[in-house]
Amino acid sequence: MGKLQSKTSFHTSKYRADGSVEEMGPVRAVQQHGPAHTDAVTSVAALKPDLCVSGGRDKSVAVWSWRSGAALQRFIGHKREVTKVTSALDSNRAFSASRDKTVMMWELHGTSGPSQHFPGHDLVVTGLAVSPDASQLCTGSRDNTVCKWDTETGECLGRAAISRNLVTHLCWVPGEHYVIQTSEDKTIRMWDSRELQVAHTFPAKRHIQTCCDVSPDGRYCLSSSSGSAGEGGEATLWDLRQTRNRVREYKGHFQTTTSCVFLPRGPALAPSIATSSYDSTVKVWDRDTGACLATLCLEGSGPLASLAVCNSSTLLCASLNSGIHVLQLSNYTDLLLEEVAVF
Repeated sequence: MGKLQSKTSFHTSKYRADGSVEEMGPVRAVQQHGPAHTDAVTSVAALKPDLCVSGGRDKSVAVWSWRSGAALQRFIGHKREVTKVTSALDSNRAFSASRDKTVMMWELHGTSGPSQHFPGHDLVVTGLAVSPDASQLCTGSRDNTVCKWDTETGECLGRAAISRNLVTHLCWVPGEHYVIQTSEDKTIRMWDSRELQVAHTFPAKRHIQTCCDVSPDGRYCLSSSSGSAGEGGEATLWDLRQTRNRVREYKGHFQTTTSCVFLPRGPALAPSIATSSYDSTVKVWDRDTGACLATLCLEGSGPLASLAVCNSSTLLCASLNSGIHVLQLSNYTDLLLEEVAVF
């Protein structure tokens, strides 16, 4: 594990913001490390500035240095596929959800077993969000419920059920008591975590909402849609302030968009977002104009499952066929998105 190899990337096209394609020939060699998981990687999240946490169909949770590709720790405890991972950024705690209906908490530099266990859902756990101070955890499931937990004691502090609310993702609003939730019923809900009540429901979309993210300033949220054959698959920007209106859509993926994230200010200069899709592409968009700034096709990766932001120029992308891809953003004449490593 962690063995370093190099391979030449045969991505031969650069996708420009205007949709045109520039033939470039082979680009830089991609550093290839030992695989993160023995099966599909289903979720990846930033843990510390140089570390990430991932989960997969092999039932394990792993901590990695994304710079070196070195595996630092592997956690074992789930009995079925890990569906989501998250962390309180810059903390020593990671959390994982699973098809075994449970959530587990893991301590970096601790034992290989869980430090806390959160049972209580009746079906696969598909949503996971930790409060900014890491004292509370919100979880969601295909059993139509959202639960709130005390991370220290493992006590369930609240449980709310809504008919047909098959949860797909959860995201805590920075500095607030609110949690954003997407659902297979095509809606996005804002929960007040204090009483575990729905504070607002956004207008329903035409397709299942697969993922959500909140901007660091708490002003906007993103959601992504299922889709196929060019129908659906868009990401949507929503205003979280008083109007709570739909602001903009980002269309260009040909299949389900699985992940959407806000990017910190960096090479793109303008405020930007990134999306990943079952169509094996990652796209970077101008948040305010909706223009696609860059597209990268990860050939042979299969469906892309999850994105994580490391810093202003580095993204991680979990794939079902080829592990975790390290992507670099740079700005020369146009914004360029390149794969630099995989593990």
